[in-house]
Amino acid sequence: LVREKDVNSSNNVAANCGYIAEGLRLVLSQYLRTTGSFYPPLSSSESCWDSYDSVVDSFLPNFKVRASCGFKTQWISEGCLNISTQSEFEKLVPQSALNDAVSNCNQSLANGSPCASCLTSLTTLQASYLKSKDPFNGNISDCTNLPLIYAGAVINQFGPSDPGTAKCLFSLDFSSSKNGSNWKKKLLISLIVVVGFIGLCSVFGGVYMYLRLKKRREKIAAKNRWITRVGSGTGLNLSSIGGSTHLMKFGFDEIKRATKNFHRDNLIGRGGYGNVYKGLLPDGTEIAVKRFKNCSAAGDASFTHEVEVIASIRHVNLVELRGYCVATTNLEGHQRLIVCDLMHNGSLHDHLYGNALERKLSWPVRQRIALGMARGLAYLHYGAQPSIIHRDIKASNILLDDNFEAKVADFGLAKFNPEGFSHLSTRVAGTMGYVAPEYALYGQLTERSDVFSFGVVLLELLSGKKAILSVPDGQGQPSLVTDWAWSLVRKGHALDVIEEGMPELGPDSVMEKYVLTAVLCSHPQLYARPTMDQVVKILETDMQVPSIPERPISFNAELEDIERSASSSGSGQLSTSGGFQSYSMGHIDFASHNGQEEAVDPATSLR
Repeated sequence: LVREKDVNSSNNVAANCGYIAEGLRLVLSQYLRTTGSFYPPLSSSESCWDSYDSVVDSFLPNFKVRASCGFKTQWISEGCLNISTQSEFEKLVPQSALNDAVSNCNQSLANGSPCASCLTSLTTLQASYLKSKDPFNGNISDCTNLPLIYAGAVINQFGPSDPGTAKCLFSLDFSSSKNGSNWKKKLLISLIVVVGFIGLCSVFGGVYMYLRLKKRREKIAAKNRWITRVGSGTGLNLSSIGGSTHLMKFGFDEIKRATKNFHRDNLIGRGGYGNVYKGLLPDGTEIAVKRFKNCSAAGDASFTHEVEVIASIRHVNLVELRGYCVATTNLEGHQRLIVCDLMHNGSLHDHLYGNALERKLSWPVRQRIALGMARGLAYLHYGAQPSIIHRDIKASNILLDDNFEAKVADFGLAKFNPEGFSHLSTRVAGTMGYVAPEYALYGQLTERSDVFSFGVVLLELLSGKKAILSVPDGQGQPSLVTDWAWSLVRKGHALDVIEEGMPELGPDSVMEKYVLTAVLCSHPQLYARPTMDQVVKILETDMQVPSIPERPISFNAELEDIERSASSSGSGQLSTSGGFQSYSMGHIDFASHNGQEEAVDPATSLR
């Protein structure tokens, strides 16, 4: 897997991670070809990674693969759909689809036409099991790439390390742009590395099993200690919140007077967990009050968590909590409320799709909002201690003050990310169309899950289109704005993403930069996304947007679309109009209902 690296691309984390991930799939394909199993045993995963890290270090010195790319150690041993061997895969797929793949892929794939035919067959093979309702058990890369790994190992007579096979199935080019005669030498090195990699996994597996189990026990113990500390509200009781964070503890009658007894004329938003009302305090201060639904004293612990999160952070691009109320009355029962300053310009959703639609936002305003969103999220990830993952970034949770300065709101789903943990495993919660694939499918939550949601909102801001694009009745499935934008960028038409009729357009180069940033942030593969601090640097400085890796084959790609793409593309790379639709249409506990978002919260949706 050693190749000459262009020194100018050595800092392109997304491109490097993409190359490394494809190289790893080639190794797994060779492992399948040798052993009949897709993955090495879990007890060997640590030693396998160490072997692979040494290969990567030979062309990317000091590059920390797992830390930089978001890869997890167990991914090298975990598959999906309970598939671990060649025979299990062959039992899962229809024989007709398998025969078609054999017919098209058992040949030299060095040229564009055979490669395109092979990939088309593999996509049909893929669709035969990815369209099932069975839950995935593993990471998204393996689910979508099982046919590629299988084809390289079992179907193709030349094997996965053949230059043509590697380029077609894994987008790996063994040839050097500077010296094309070196490919045979590099291929030989590749084979030696693969054999050594597999050998080390077997030799050191037993040694690492004990160390791995010990490390896992220590990690679980540390995580349990953290959950006990945070999940219990760090021992914080409601009576101490106000004193420790300078919050006002409002009386229930005081809030009833401010909102005119929660009059319907003061209702400004609805959410899954409650309604939001505007109100007026005796001193003339306008407030927004979120009133939780179906409260009981048993839920006070989670309420304490939300209040603690909001009250503990201060940033110009984050909504600031003014106070709270907990009360029990004979008539209304148990009540929990939070109070924030009212944002007169409502939410971003209002200006893109709601009551303020008649006034299109100008480019300077959209640019200010985008920067505000990015800065607010970057603070949550890197300024707050411990770092905070928002989990529900969407247009209705971006509030706008009098100067159209963006304020990130709704921390009701926020999660602390304790230092030393690469991700959290949690029940999926969020809003359809905004949730990152790895979070929607496997509950694996990282800061880059927020980055994906930010990318979706940024595309909405730039295009004026919703996260889920509706279609006329009977004319197909809804599609995602991320796939629509990627299709334009891929064709070199990035500026076509910008909303028509936008007043005061900015320089083409700047607007294109924002589009490319949004598409990169909303990439379906976690490793391809930048961090939020990198996003801020890109948007604030002359820093260039990293190259955007090709997207994987769509989950529910339509065969007609793929064939059309294959016939029109000489590269053998496929694209579809469907994109990553299936994960967003799946069985997830979303905030919205029936695919439609509810009336949003102009003041503090804090769902």
